[in-house]
Amino acid sequence: MSSAIATLFLSSLVLFSVVSALEVDFTYHRFPQMTNVLRQLNREYPEMTKLYSVGKSVQGRDLWVMLVTRDPDDEPLLKPNIKYIANMHGNEPVGRELMLHLLQHLLSNYGSDSYVTWLLDNTRIHIMPSMNPDGFEVAQEGECSGVQGRGNANNVDLNRNFPDYFAGPSKAPTQPETRAVMDWIKKTQFVLSGNFHGGALVASYPFDNIPANSPRNFRIVGSPSQTPDDDVFRHLAEVYSFNHKNMYVGVTCRDGSPPFPNGTTNGAAWYSLIGGMQDYNYVWASCMEITLEISCCKYPRHHLLPQFWTDNKNAILQYLGEVHRGVWGQVKDSNNNPISNATVKVMGRDFGFKTTDRGEYWRVLRPGTYTLQVEARGYDSLEIPVKVTKGVTIQNITLNPQTGTYHEPHNEQPAYQGYPSISPSQQENSGTSLRGLWPTYRNLLKQPKEAVIFPRLSYGVNYRQQPSHPLLNYNIHG
Repeated sequence: MSSAIATLFLSSLVLFSVVSALEVDFTYHRFPQMTNVLRQLNREYPEMTKLYSVGKSVQGRDLWVMLVTRDPDDEPLLKPNIKYIANMHGNEPVGRELMLHLLQHLLSNYGSDSYVTWLLDNTRIHIMPSMNPDGFEVAQEGECSGVQGRGNANNVDLNRNFPDYFAGPSKAPTQPETRAVMDWIKKTQFVLSGNFHGGALVASYPFDNIPANSPRNFRIVGSPSQTPDDDVFRHLAEVYSFNHKNMYVGVTCRDGSPPFPNGTTNGAAWYSLIGGMQDYNYVWASCMEITLEISCCKYPRHHLLPQFWTDNKNAILQYLGEVHRGVWGQVKDSNNNPISNATVKVMGRDFGFKTTDRGEYWRVLRPGTYTLQVEARGYDSLEIPVKVTKGVTIQNITLNPQTGTYHEPHNEQPAYQGYPSISPSQQENSGTSLRGLWPTYRNLLKQPKEAVIFPRLSYGVNYRQQPSHPLLNYNIHG
């Protein structure tokens, strides 16, 4: 009898622990509270989470990241990494709280929600609730348009502090928070990313800056500064806006401001800025990042947080699924050995990318037919056509030993090598900078929106071993 009572008592403790860990309040969590929430979730779901810090803020606060995935200590072949970063501006904390509720939602619904289960089985999701914890601590709830807490403890705007493709290194010293994120990106090949802000209601995409030799009236007419992957970025932004409760309507937050068609905008077409994080991700890390402005008021009262979660929940979840789009694969030699640091480029899209130590590559693309250009030192270059349909096309590539003179591949940008080929510190010391040039001037009309089809369910993709037959949404080649 006593044994049964003890068992019941222990079971009650376990149940209470799980429930208390899942009950994330709709309030603004100060740094110690946020840390406690993250640690609780990690303790309750050790088989699904890994809590780590990528560095510290100016005042010594950890820049926490929680990895959520099945078997977080295992990194199966071709399992993509995606990240969300919030609270880059300390006085824009809605995203910070939404990330805590996202963690709760993913973990509590694994095994019962088919889409969440598919995501965590097949995706490595990294969530940084606060990139600027120092700024948040001095920001004031209810301030909708102020700047107190926007910068870090050195009063530096972190979204103006990254190396810039068009303007070179930041004029301000690289901040600890910026450096930590850059180092994090160097170590992990992220495929897709979202960066949460406040003060508007729109999904913004690169480029944020414009070339130095752009037309004189460029800033006046608000023309876009387009990337070679403009079609993909517009699609990604629309995935978020059309899955948001009302972002797609395109209503602006301020009287007299022009509307945002479909709730999206090219960054520079809205306003240009130097040193933004989304441009840095795209150029230096081959990671497609968009900026998500999710609240007209920068720091709204906490009683409004449940509505913000309701408005953004579907969009946050569906955007994560977009990492499972485009072409993936491995680059190997004729003996089936992976080739690291191979250059892979989509013909007509100037920004290439490098393979990982395991020869992996990922590229988010819309459905269509493309040509992959692949080069590696000691091997003959190769061009291979690939047809991308809905979901992922897996195109493995075999390179043969070099038969002619090798020429180092040339990219328009510092390609990903695990680290930027031109570091900000090198640029600052050398007095040189990498600057983008103005491309052929184009002003494309907005294309009609195509349907966004969600969700995609799990079909048992095993990344550890290549499937012997094609799976739905995963077309295997090579």
